[in-house]
Amino acid sequence: MSFYQDYNDKLAIEQWNTFERGAYRTIKVTPLSPALGAEIEGVDLRQETAPEQLAEIRQAITENLVLVFRDQKIAAEDHKRFARYFGTLHRHLLAGNSTLSARSQDPEILAWKTGRSSRYTAGDAWHNDVSCDPEPIWGSFLRVTRMPEIGGGDTAFTNLHLAYESLSDPIKRLLDGLTAIHDGRQAWTAGYGAEPDPGQTFPASEHPVVARHPFSGRKFLFVNPAFTSHVVQLTRAESDALLQLLFRHVEKHLAFQAHIHWTPDTLIFWDNWATQHHAIWDYYPFERWGERVSASLGFPPQQA
Repeated sequence: MSFYQDYNDKLAIEQWNTFERGAYRTIKVTPLSPALGAEIEGVDLRQETAPEQLAEIRQAITENLVLVFRDQKIAAEDHKRFARYFGTLHRHLLAGNSTLSARSQDPEILAWKTGRSSRYTAGDAWHNDVSCDPEPIWGSFLRVTRMPEIGGGDTAFTNLHLAYESLSDPIKRLLDGLTAIHDGRQAWTAGYGAEPDPGQTFPASEHPVVARHPFSGRKFLFVNPAFTSHVVQLTRAESDALLQLLFRHVEKHLAFQAHIHWTPDTLIFWDNWATQHHAIWDYYPFERWGERVSASLGFPPQQA
């Protein structure tokens, strides 16, 4: 094994760790790990967010990818109002499907309850939320409304800018220009046994394997094992081999990842394009409930 070839991840991490972050006047931003994540103080999500503070939150999500707001005793309308600052609210096809969700009465809130009788829990694999949509949500806003008594239930996140930048130049050249299909049936029917309601179908969409973020201009890797079925321009064997390489690349690099610990009245806001996440189901047979609101920019990830 060549140390030189395996040094790409260190170069990518160095670049990420040394880029100049902005200053903040209206919020306090405390990084949680070198790779991603920051706790935000000075914000009351029960109130409307002032324009200057909102601009700094936008800056913080671009720089940190995952933002954690503690001690926020918010109602559903507060949750939705905050998410609406960042785009059009998403309506999840499974919001009323009892196979996976808790049948929220509000189509803009995806709710779930995981307990001893659950066969599945939402997000128990590395994924981008609903990447099968023609315009995948870019911002997700999650709060856990019931915590397991024994603790646990952290959410792991990984930085897809680092995942891309740590690849070798020949692999980057191969990926640039490729597109892949993200299929809802792969995630929800094959994965969870959920079927669409009568008259509906789960979406399948084509997205670039490598995209460029509209806010930072950085490239990121945009494939995930939950939804991505195949690369369009390759044979099935080539596609399977390449996707497995990329999936393992994202999973294995702990230096790209952070675990976010939940506490009561916490809301987590993450960039769903530039990160993947994994809900850790380590609290069985105890219960964990949650509600997610998500925002769309109105356009899909753009080819890098």
